[in-house]
Amino acid sequence: MGSMTVRRIDDDVMRDLRVSAAKRGVSMEQEARDRLQRPLPADSLDHASGGQWRLKASLEELLALGIRPKKQIDHKAESDALYGYMDKS
Repeated sequence: MGSMTVRRIDDDVMRDLRVSAAKRGVSMEQEARDRLQRPLPADSLDHASGGQWRLKASLEELLALGIRPKKQIDHKAESDALYGYMDKS
């Protein structure tokens, strides 16, 4: 059997893991193992490409996360600033 170490886990995820493990009467490690063994949701695979992972999210999926830019991004100004920075180096 393999083993792995996961670092920098969000505090909310750890709290959820701890609570659900306590409710089931198992260790956090066992709770994590059990969660990793669950099958993936059907919508996480791209069935059009033979069940392969879909690595790119659609704009609608990203916007559904509720993360929207605070203001319109001026791509030209950003790229000019980047190239200006690179020229100084």
